[in-house]
Amino acid sequence: MNQPPKRDKAGLQPGEVGTTKSNSSRDDNRPDALPQGQLVEIVTDKSEPQIDSRIIADFLGVKHQNTFELIKDYTSDFEQFGKLRFKTGPLPSGQNGKFVMLNEDQCFLLLAFSRNSQRVRSLKVKLVKAFSEARRALETMRVEYLPQYHALHEHLHDLAGGTANERFVHMNFNRLINKFAGIEPGSRHRETTIPQSRLIFAQAVVSGVVAGSKTHSEAYAKAKDALNGVAACERIGGGD
Repeated sequence: MNQPPKRDKAGLQPGEVGTTKSNSSRDDNRPDALPQGQLVEIVTDKSEPQIDSRIIADFLGVKHQNTFELIKDYTSDFEQFGKLRFKTGPLPSGQNGKFVMLNEDQCFLLLAFSRNSQRVRSLKVKLVKAFSEARRALETMRVEYLPQYHALHEHLHDLAGGTANERFVHMNFNRLINKFAGIEPGSRHRETTIPQSRLIFAQAVVSGVVAGSKTHSEAYAKAKDALNGVAACERIGGGD
């Protein structure tokens, strides 16, 4: 009697590739093609674009647990392209569990284990575009945002004069700029093109008024008025 072909620890026959360990890991209710308007979310950490393994599993239409186990099974392969960053957070089940942040090379290695279906091909195209945009955003942050950021906070340091509340002066200006740009605190490095451009613009406006102020209180009041004025003009221009 012929014996069925052996499967490796990823659940695959010799010569077969896939992201699943068995057929049961797929969500059969998901269409094979990706929705055209669905966006891939790339984040940056330590100046490197990354993607969440939960997002990859969702786009592939497979259970995250199977994707996660596949990555763990082949850790040595993935870590040829950088250390895997294991984290804990909410899973689709609603419970907390482990996931992995993958860099660009690790992401495409994961897709190399996948069958080259229409869904996978569409995801590859989206990822190429998303990682490309993320790299451009990082370069913009390095060239435009960071020099401006340091110059602004050097001016604020001079205005605060080393007072006990200087830390709060810096925090208040950052909050003001973040609010205008629509950015959550602590997430500036993760933003992509549109929020990032508003951030850089807002920072330039604030830098201009800070440079011409005599105290940090005066600078804050002028900065707030300037950004509120820009926002009011935007509302008028938008017909609100």
